[in-house]
Parts: sequence; C-alpha cells; structure tokens
Amino acid sequence: MSRSCWLPFVLLTIMSWVPPVWGDDDQVFFAVVSAVPKDKMGISAKVLAEGAVSDLKLIPGDTVAGNPVWRTLEVCHALRIEGAKTAEGVKVLSARVLDASMLPMALQGYAGDCLIKKALEIAPLAD
Repeated sequence: MSRSCWLPFVLLTIMSWVPPVWGDDDQVFFAVVSAVPKDKMGISAKVLAEGAVSDLKLIPGDTVAGNPVWRTLEVCHALRIEGAKTAEGVKVLSARVLDASMLPMALQGYAGDCLIKKALEIAPLAD
C-alpha cells in the first residue's frame, strides 16, 4: 500500500485512543424541589452533589425551560438532573422526574418528610 492510504488509517487509530474532551463537565445530580416554585428560571431544591446534600438553585438550560414537565414542577417533586454546577446553582441540561423511592438514601428522608407535610396541608382542604 502507498503512504497516502496508511496516513488516514494511522490518524484514525490514534484518534480512537484519545478520549473526547467535550461533555466531561456534565454531572448527574439528584434533587427534591424544596419550595413552591414562583419563578421557573430558578427553582430552590435540596440537591445531592458530590455526596453532600445542599440547598441550591436549579437554573434551566434553553431546552429545559420550554419543557412542559419543567413548567409544572411542584414542591416535593424528585428529579434526576444532568448538568453542571455553577456559582449560582446547578445549570440543568436535562431533567427526569423520579419517584421518591428512586432517590439516593441521602435524599429519601427529606423527600418523605416533604410528602407527609404536603399531605397534611392538603388533607384538611378535602373535608
């Protein structure tokens, strides 16, 4: 074979060994909405990040902000979030609503307490 045929083969082989550098900033977070969302562009939540639970703002990306699920979030909703941690909070690139039992153990207690509190507030209104 000529050198012109080997060059693309060698370049493709070398490129397959090098891991891609894009997309490494995305992390997986779990969150429980902790307050009634008034502004959908910044939702307060208890977020499990790097093994610790903290109060952070969830800031939706452009694709998430227009999602009907994001617009209907309520207090106590459990989320699995892919995004990046910023100084303001967590920039949300994608979000999935979960059942509270699917959360990591560090957040399950908070989610359970939140659901019980929400049920006690709503139950008297049903009578």
